[in-house]
Amino acid sequence: MDPKGTIAFTSVGRSQYGFDIFTVNLTQAPITTFTSVHRLTDGISINYNAQFVNEDQSVVFISERSGSPKIYITRPGVPKPEQLPSAPDGLFHDRPIIKSHRLYFISAHEQPDRPFKSWSALYSTELQCERKITRLSPQGVVDYSPAVSGSGAFVAVASYGSRPWEGEFHELKTDIVVFPSSDPENRWVVCERGGWPTWSGDSTIFFHRQADDGWWSIFRFDFAENPLEFSDFPVLPLRVTPPGLHCFTPAAFQDGKRIAVATRRRGKRYRHIEIFDLESKAFQPVTELLNPNFHHYNPFVSPDSESLGYHRFRGESTEGELTVPHLDPVASPIKDLRMLRSNGSFPSFSPDGSFLALNPALDENGGIKVVKSDGSKRWTLIKSRVAFYNAWSPTEKYVIYSSLGPIFESAKTTVQIARIKFDPSDLSGDLEEIPCDVKILTREDTGNNAFPSCSPDGKSIVFRSGRSGHKNLYILDAVNGEFNGGVRKLTDGPWIDTMPCWSPNGDLIAFSSNMHNPDNVAAFSIYVVKPDGSDLRRIYVAGRKGSSDVDRERINHVFFSPDGEWLVFAANIGGVTAEPVSCPNQFQPYGDLYLVRLDGSGLRRLTWNGYENGTPAWHSGGELDMGRLSLGNDAGVKLTGEFDEPFTFVFQRCKNQTDERIAAPLYAFALRNIM
Repeated sequence: MDPKGTIAFTSVGRSQYGFDIFTVNLTQAPITTFTSVHRLTDGISINYNAQFVNEDQSVVFISERSGSPKIYITRPGVPKPEQLPSAPDGLFHDRPIIKSHRLYFISAHEQPDRPFKSWSALYSTELQCERKITRLSPQGVVDYSPAVSGSGAFVAVASYGSRPWEGEFHELKTDIVVFPSSDPENRWVVCERGGWPTWSGDSTIFFHRQADDGWWSIFRFDFAENPLEFSDFPVLPLRVTPPGLHCFTPAAFQDGKRIAVATRRRGKRYRHIEIFDLESKAFQPVTELLNPNFHHYNPFVSPDSESLGYHRFRGESTEGELTVPHLDPVASPIKDLRMLRSNGSFPSFSPDGSFLALNPALDENGGIKVVKSDGSKRWTLIKSRVAFYNAWSPTEKYVIYSSLGPIFESAKTTVQIARIKFDPSDLSGDLEEIPCDVKILTREDTGNNAFPSCSPDGKSIVFRSGRSGHKNLYILDAVNGEFNGGVRKLTDGPWIDTMPCWSPNGDLIAFSSNMHNPDNVAAFSIYVVKPDGSDLRRIYVAGRKGSSDVDRERINHVFFSPDGEWLVFAANIGGVTAEPVSCPNQFQPYGDLYLVRLDGSGLRRLTWNGYENGTPAWHSGGELDMGRLSLGNDAGVKLTGEFDEPFTFVFQRCKNQTDERIAAPLYAFALRNIM
């Protein structure tokens, strides 16, 4: 029987994007005023990775307005974008291109032949006839970031080939592959190590990669004649942009003299679009003159070279959605399983599903919020205090357990389990801040206590503690804590056991652990144990015991289904869906959601959306009406467009660079690795 109910989860950074597609008219000089900027999308959801269709400002782009990334086209004078045909079962699409009435796009709807392999492949469809979807990537081959030559005769992709994902996510080890659009099986690796190709005519390809000195740079190679009659592949490319700044996601002008690039300069906080003159070797700033305090992404150029496009946060001075909904419906691959993205981490359902508790931030500004399960209202339960991970008592509608104290700290740092009690009648009134009673259940001298989960009878709490010097699991009294009720060790060893979840019928506790390889703090798998400590066993997700894949599992945030038959979790087994350098805050390899049965069978993938998803909670949810979600501007928080780009643009110790670096923020790192 297929799983049912509602899963709520979080995505790192996604709720703040609010992207729209913009263009700048390059014939209007100077381009330092907003009169030369035009918004081409309507401010609904997030819109990105566009390409011009022709000279009339029509663009094809990706939008998530339907709950998953789909392909749309918008035309001048037409207020509503049109959804284009795509893979029927596909919940991820990327980098669409229309050439000669044929649509090219990346989709991730066909399962590969083994774990740790991306699902992404190139497809196409003819827009003026039967619209049959054709796979252009060979079976078993992973392709990203397509580009079509000026005449439409050739296609280039960044290809990972048929290899399983090797674990990298800063720079993928893709090659530039070219094939005739009329003969996609005739593929040539024209250049090794490169991504995000763009054509100038039919004879030149520009692409990005990280140079040997550490700087992301643009490279090029030229074909002396018909590309597929040139036999000396792969070729050694020529570096185009200089060291000293990062340049990526190029878009070539058809005059062959300029390229548009996204840059990240030393000392600058934001990614900007600039035009690089290939003859003078000079950069012309564009977006920094217009919106210096926004990130700008993935430029594209009109066929007549008169317009330059990109996507960015839409800002507050424009029409469209200006709030982040408390809860956002996400398309699910399973008919009777609903999915909600929460604007906050560690959502937890109340027993009857009427409310969720969550942490809006994982710092002193976070605390705990309570949200109606239709997304219409949110209250503050605790503020101005670090709180993370919430577990609603199954037997008391007005009791929530949480972890209070600094997050991402050592075993000996003081973090305490708290029992938070409030009056449920306050959730029906006009109060924005709900009074509550906070009772600490763990002793201050016992170190790092976190991740509480309550037993179905409401009498006990299982949690992770570092009191022994190692992070293992313990059980204590849910009302009196360890002060009167005592505490009992459940697991014991020089490894990390974390994020436990009690099964609905109380017979099992599931958790993440690296006990199979304590020296590797990055490889976690699912374990289950009975509450008395017996019958400890590992659930193998990525393969059978002893296979080479299972020790690569990086699984966290395990949670039981309401019937106790399934587990939902975040994992890395699906590889990489899109080129990470093209996306903000892209940690997707460690944050796709999956389901598996308790015997390790029935593995199902739930998300393909290119984000880092995690902290799922599961409610039976049949009574939760997703069609009545309150998603208007009066039911959410202000959309600020504030998000980070952690690992994508780490300023490394380059040969000609000082010690200036941009450190990866802990938030995204820890959603994968909270221990």
